[in-house]
Amino acid sequence: MLKLRNRNAAARSEPAPPFEGHGPEGAERATFAAGCFWGVEAAFRQINGVLATAAGYTGGHVPYPTYQRVCRGRTGHAEAVEVWFDPGQVSYPRLLQAFWRIHNPTTRNRQGFNFGRQYRSAIFYHDAGQQEAAIASRHAQQQSARRHIVTQITPASAFYPAEEYHQHYLEKHGRRSHAASIR
Repeated sequence: MLKLRNRNAAARSEPAPPFEGHGPEGAERATFAAGCFWGVEAAFRQINGVLATAAGYTGGHVPYPTYQRVCRGRTGHAEAVEVWFDPGQVSYPRLLQAFWRIHNPTTRNRQGFNFGRQYRSAIFYHDAGQQEAAIASRHAQQQSARRHIVTQITPASAFYPAEEYHQHYLEKHGRRSHAASIR
């Protein structure tokens, strides 16, 4: 009998990391998945009151995923953006408005030419207030949508920052955003 060793077995037995850090002083955290994280991150960075963003992976079952593993579709993670914002300058409902505007929430596991579960539409809430606002916002969006909105609304779990070359990707390459506005 041939036994194949799973190189990731040890990593799977480790618990997922807790949310690290507390962000900028007085800031709150929001986490969104809306397709390729490059354009999503760039779009949120343009909003006054957003203090910091990070492209990364969340919502899956594999700790410390890499881009290559997420793209293979076996980690359960979505490409997502963690947004730290000053609630005195921009509200969570305003961030939700931007979220709906920058992607198509009616396509399951797809945004534009990107296909796969990692490109799903999802809102990962950090507290009951965010959950309520997200549900109400999705309901309001559905009232004006021609197709069924498939956006998932789930509790935030461990967020794993993507590799450094993905952070502020469009800015590093001289572009502000490529997130499509469908409204």
